[in-house]
This record gives sequence, C-alpha cells and structure tokens, in this order.
Amino acid sequence: MEKLSNSYESLFVVDVANGEEATKATVDKFTALITENSQVIEIAQWGKRRLAYAIDDKNEGYYVVATYKSEPSFPAEFERLCNIDENVMRSMTLRLEYEPVAKAEAATAEQTASADEQ
Repeated sequence: MEKLSNSYESLFVVDVANGEEATKATVDKFTALITENSQVIEIAQWGKRRLAYAIDDKNEGYYVVATYKSEPSFPAEFERLCNIDENVMRSMTLRLEYEPVAKAEAATAEQTASADEQ
C-alpha cells in the first residue's frame, strides 16, 4: 500500500531574548526535525522581525517558514513539540491545497517563460 503524503507549510517564531546561540540551536533543532521526517521543498529563514503584537512582553522573534511533504501524522507531532519547547513563541501548520514549488524553481521557470516569449 502506498503511503499518503500531503503538502504542508509550517511557520514558527523563536524567542530571541535568550541570545543568538540559543535561537540558532532551536532553529536548527526544528529544521532538522522537518528534514528527517519529510520531503523538504523549501525552508526560508526570515530572520529577526518585530512581532505584530507583544507576546509575553516580547516584541521581536526569529521567523522560520518550512514547506514540505509528509505523512499526515507528522504535522501534529511537530506542533506538539513546538508547544513543549519554551523557546518557540508561536507556531502554525497549514495543509496546502496546491502542489508547492520552491521559490528558486518558480523564479527560474518564470524567467525561462519570459525569455521564450521574446
């Protein structure tokens, strides 16, 4: 029987108050978890940004967005682990209704299409 695989996008915000090394360690931990348990399409580290509203009196966080394909059980486990870790301020996972493409691939395809038109 073939394994069911869906496309997901997860965003998590890491607390930067504990220092740069702790932030990097947390980001590496969760990106490695995604890489080990799914087929990664793209992991975009947006970096340190101002939050839309204060969370626990903190105004900044380190944003990471991962797009991947996995079995349906993995995103629930990923969310559970994000909720346990004190360095993760917020996380959210969405099941995508479309087939995701890495932005680098999409940009290359778009450039090729525009070059063909000329």
